[in-house]
Amino acid sequence: MTSLIILLIIAGVCGSIGRALGGGSRGGCLVSIALGFIGAIVGMWLARALDLPKVFVGTSTDFPIVWSIIGSALFVAVLRFISGRNA
Repeated sequence: MTSLIILLIIAGVCGSIGRALGGGSRGGCLVSIALGFIGAIVGMWLARALDLPKVFVGTSTDFPIVWSIIGSALFVAVLRFISGRNA
């Protein structure tokens, strides 16, 4: 149970940093957590496609922190570009 809470906190922080970098402003804590998980998926896919290593991984959860931030920033930027407004 503790590791799940830590995972949610890390995903929320990564999602909020990615949202700030990508230019999005809408949403709260749950949106940041979802963006953190989506960013981890997008970021790890991008890292595997470009054959890049895991840069910084959460110690107890094995969560790709850097790739989550990069992936969520890219995801928010693409959503913002497609919709033409803040996502």
